[in-house]
Amino acid sequence: MTDLLIIGGGMAGLTAAIYALRAGKSVLLTEKETFGGQITSAPRVENYPGMPGVSGNQLTDAALSQALDLGLEIELEDITSLHKLEDGSFIASTGKREYAAKAVILATGAKHRPLGVAREEELTGHGVSYCALCDGAFHKGEDVAVVGGGNSAAQAAVFLADLCKSVTVIQNFDHFTCDQRDLDTMRARENIHFCLSSRVTTLEGDERLRAVRLTHEQSGAATELPVTGLFICIGRMADNAPFDNLVVLDPQGFILAGEDCRTNVPGLFAAGDCRAKAVRQLTTAAADGAIAATAACRYIG
Repeated sequence: MTDLLIIGGGMAGLTAAIYALRAGKSVLLTEKETFGGQITSAPRVENYPGMPGVSGNQLTDAALSQALDLGLEIELEDITSLHKLEDGSFIASTGKREYAAKAVILATGAKHRPLGVAREEELTGHGVSYCALCDGAFHKGEDVAVVGGGNSAAQAAVFLADLCKSVTVIQNFDHFTCDQRDLDTMRARENIHFCLSSRVTTLEGDERLRAVRLTHEQSGAATELPVTGLFICIGRMADNAPFDNLVVLDPQGFILAGEDCRTNVPGLFAAGDCRAKAVRQLTTAAADGAIAATAACRYIG
């Protein structure tokens, strides 16, 4: 039995692992997709203290390497259920394998929020994408669009502007919610255009995307925008359903846990974007990881 099981390999999970390992605990971390979480899709991270301009991949690769050097055990597994036993320990299961631990930190992050239009899933990988860093190169020299008005959308637009002929940023509000610096950077690029107070209602194309149809929020006017790539950057949604037998979730599916990262179950902690919180940033994920690990180590004794 391991001392601490961490479910999720983003910045919160990796930070928790580093803190727990330095405290002398045995740690197993499971990740079902990619180590580093959503920040790996960021080509540049400008707001992580002391490391301006670092890429998301560089930052998380360094954190993973640090944890591995300290003795972290990792498993590429999708944990589908979690139970607490009468002796206070936990059993996590993939359906095929089980992992026992004295304490558990849920650091599952959040998953891409879909746009919710017809044929979105069908055209994903055929023009529709959720990661500019991953798929931008496929659209070099082409006209593309980005949906969203936050920091991730702004950063995606700037990244794509270096590769693509033109980038149209589509935002359903009449303003952007990104940092002023990101907004200024977008506005400085001649090949980035803006389409405010508009939403994507239809995806056009047979086997591949060829255009999107937009509807203006106020007038209802419809227009067609010819693009071969649509990058959806409208935030994330919770992915905590496998644990709703134990933890209390808010209406959006995020785990209810205080700033001490303690859930309603002793020995079970939540850290990072999976937790109901006001601010979801790389720095707050790292902070949650440190807090959760410290609390878990005290619980283990």
